[in-house]
Amino acid sequence: MADAIDPIALLERLIACPSVTPEEGGAQALLEETLTTLGFEVERLVSGEEPHGPVPNLLATRGSGGPHFAFAGHTDVVPPGKGWTSDPFTAEIKGDLLYGRGAVDMKGSIAAFIAAVSQLPDLPGTLSFIITGDEEGPAVHGTRALMTRMEERDIKPDMILVGEPTSQDRLGDTIKIGRRGSVNMWIDIVGKQAHVAYPHEGDNPITRLFRIGTRLHELDLDDGDEWFQPSNLEVVTVDVGNPASNVIPGEAHLRLNIRFNVHHTGQELVEKVQSIIDEEAPGARFKAMVSGEAFLTEPGPLSDLVSESITEVTGVTPTLSTGGGTSDARFLHTLCPIVEFGLLNATMHKLDEAVAMADVHKLTDIYAGILRRALG
Repeated sequence: MADAIDPIALLERLIACPSVTPEEGGAQALLEETLTTLGFEVERLVSGEEPHGPVPNLLATRGSGGPHFAFAGHTDVVPPGKGWTSDPFTAEIKGDLLYGRGAVDMKGSIAAFIAAVSQLPDLPGTLSFIITGDEEGPAVHGTRALMTRMEERDIKPDMILVGEPTSQDRLGDTIKIGRRGSVNMWIDIVGKQAHVAYPHEGDNPITRLFRIGTRLHELDLDDGDEWFQPSNLEVVTVDVGNPASNVIPGEAHLRLNIRFNVHHTGQELVEKVQSIIDEEAPGARFKAMVSGEAFLTEPGPLSDLVSESITEVTGVTPTLSTGGGTSDARFLHTLCPIVEFGLLNATMHKLDEAVAMADVHKLTDIYAGILRRALG
């Protein structure tokens, strides 16, 4: 039997891997080495080609039969940026905190879950890891490619835990049981350039862009519900590229994003915006990309056992939430019930990202409790 793993020591080694999306940086090689010693069969696969690949992914399984519990996460991190007070890829301990890129998002959770598994060598059923190297990037050849491989190998989890940093103010205060969907849209309106003194010779596309923008602003999508806030549409940029005050521009461009709840699908919203464009600017170029659909895992056995494990270790009763941005749960929810739970998210994607070492140890204990309840 392999010795129990120290989550802090493993986290330090993971931080030392410069795995900025989509680089592997040695992180998944380290996971393969570690999980193999714990009895897992590890498959590493590189998926996709440029411009959104290649992407390193890892799939590991141990055991047989049911129930099947899966942990999903990502080894990639966002670029550290300039201004760190220490090397972002060298874990540094200052007081009670451990600093390094990925400390909370989400190498800390990965280290904690592996450490929890190492404490429970005789779990029945099946346990698996679904780890991508492209959660922070386009996510085209990451988790979706892993899902394709899982289907090919007939790997079917009964429940999935995603280790995203969901905690807000203290460890254990928030579990994500759903996420809003997201769709980006690009609108390009072509007019005819001319001198402003001769408007009859031109066709100002901004006039139509204003009409489209007004109608988009006036859209009343929904009022939300018990679990979701109202869907919201935000215009994120308007570009004309016209430095002159005496020229009617030839083109105008608008980009928007809609974060939507389960009362819509991405395609329905695309069609709604398309109809406005067709009425106000026939012939305009329109492109849309749905990056994820809204979903909800109804409160039940999975959220209950996660909540019970959190309360057992921390004394906190977690809030069930669907707030925030997106995660790869947007893909995995089609397989089985899924929830997200991990460390505090206060410093994720920021300079001097840091985690309280006590929280990593507590998270390890919580994850061990989840595994005992799910598979014990």
